[in-house]
Amino acid sequence: MKRFAGGVVLSTVQFKELLEAGVHFGHRVSRRHPRMDPYIFGKQNFISIINLRETIRGMLEAAHYLKTVASRGENVLFVGTKRQAKNVIRDEARRAEIAYVSERWLGGSMTNFSVVKSRIERLEELEAMEADGRMDRMGKKQVSSLNRERRKIKRNLDGIRKLNGPPDCVVIVDPRREYNCLAECRKLKIPVIAILDTDSDPTPIDIPIPANDDAMRSVHVILSFLADAIMEGVKQYESGLSAKERVEANREKEAKKEEVVDSTPVPEASPETVSAVAEIATAPATESVEAPAPVDSEPSPQSNPEKTES
Repeated sequence: MKRFAGGVVLSTVQFKELLEAGVHFGHRVSRRHPRMDPYIFGKQNFISIINLRETIRGMLEAAHYLKTVASRGENVLFVGTKRQAKNVIRDEARRAEIAYVSERWLGGSMTNFSVVKSRIERLEELEAMEADGRMDRMGKKQVSSLNRERRKIKRNLDGIRKLNGPPDCVVIVDPRREYNCLAECRKLKIPVIAILDTDSDPTPIDIPIPANDDAMRSVHVILSFLADAIMEGVKQYESGLSAKERVEANREKEAKKEEVVDSTPVPEASPETVSAVAEIATAPATESVEAPAPVDSEPSPQSNPEKTES
């Protein structure tokens, strides 16, 4: 394990592991984007070679930012619909318990989230109909139509059904392919972390991670590293939340104790006691003041001379 700035605890990025996964292989030189030059080490056999130092720098920066976002209790979204990345996106997002899109990016998923939310509610309604047996009382044709609608909605929106609004950070695999998602993030000013190859433009990306986005092993190595960072942030958020709850519980106990002390009634002094205390306070210091006789509820026989004479 290695500790980075800001208290981030992450597994060490192995240079050899990135080489074995083929992270350093880019596209052909003819497809190179001119703005990717700072991230390219060189070329070999007309293939661009990505500088793995830049890849590791981007991974560490992205992991630190994702851990910070997760530690605040904010939402992260993984997006990747290409065949090489969709299974990795789904598995790592489920492991980290975050939202994901792996089948198809629906236009307006963030800019028109209210409509997307209504379709998610429709999916939950169809699942409830199937669970409580309401579909059993319908005709075969109607049931077939509802099942087809349920499968379609679930395929496209199952990964984001737990979102209550646009995410606070988006991780994209191949932003050149997911240009609609990138455009919506730019419009809503959502930070973007992207795994991009040598044919992509890194300008609109907040934290670029130059890497081979066409190899499943390459995508898996990077996404698993980012997912671990998110899980670390979630643990920190939960521990901080539990500590905050404990502090609030202690404050409530102290407040209840103060209320009990304030509400305890103070016994009132009798008029005889008050007059006796006043006489003692006003008497001069040289004179001795006799203590007041105790006041009894029934008179004693010696105090009544008539009964004594008789």
